[in-house]
Amino acid sequence: MDRRTAGRLIESLNRDGEVIAERFSLRYRAIEAERANVRRRYGVCYSDGTIRIRLRHVATGQPLKYSSLVSTLCHELAHLRHFNHGERFRRFYALLLEFARNEGIYRPSSPRTRQSAVPSPARERPSRPEGPRQLTLFG
Repeated sequence: MDRRTAGRLIESLNRDGEVIAERFSLRYRAIEAERANVRRRYGVCYSDGTIRIRLRHVATGQPLKYSSLVSTLCHELAHLRHFNHGERFRRFYALLLEFARNEGIYRPSSPRTRQSAVPSPARERPSRPEGPRQLTLFG
């Protein structure tokens, strides 16, 4: 992945992160790309409010699907309120993800359709899904 693509992804994550954080009165310091050599996690939230998200697939180096990045973003934003993985964290993470889905920020795709890694600037609100959908992490 080139720097330009990574930059656009981080810009989009920052824009979407601001929307989510504002709605839930969360404060973070920065959303940054995780270092390229990090292989074991998708994201991390530090106690100073810095959030780092891995943008690329470990094996291929290609960008992860934007829906996967948003899911990771919501997970890390949830840590700003609950710095653990307990029940309250899981409920809050689900609430953030549902808000992102309703705002058209989180759009997991079905196995038959692909979603571009770099989102388009203009978003249309999708119709609500009929039921639970499995998150597909890789494009």
